[in-house]
Amino acid sequence: MQIRKILVPVDGSEHSTKAARYAVDFAKLVGAELLLLNCRMQVPPMLGPDAYEQAKIGLQNRSNELLEPYRILLRGAGVAFTDRIMEGPVEDAIVQLADFEKCDLIIMGSRGHSDLEGLLVGSTTHRVLQIAACPVTVVR
Repeated sequence: MQIRKILVPVDGSEHSTKAARYAVDFAKLVGAELLLLNCRMQVPPMLGPDAYEQAKIGLQNRSNELLEPYRILLRGAGVAFTDRIMEGPVEDAIVQLADFEKCDLIIMGSRGHSDLEGLLVGSTTHRVLQIAACPVTVVR
């Protein structure tokens, strides 16, 4: 099995930062490219056109700001990467992007930013483990 592309979902949490660092080391070891993903919330369609656009731009900017420290980390490590911002249910976005981009592996944190911080494995991580077609490595 050759690992060429690794998906790394990030949300700014300590766990996703640890997962990104682990993914950098792993990518260097196997010569893989990383694909960073930040999933943002959907903009409610019932907003008026102006408010909808403002909300969409604001969320896009926030995702870009969140991704920037990860971009700096990967550039500094000399690891090839691309990044994506998607909206919608996080676990669905992760699995869909992994399938679409033909990722060989997903590396993600055991928990992220959520109201369920006390769980051993976060609900998003648990769901990705259940539905992903490729292997998933969970970093804690």
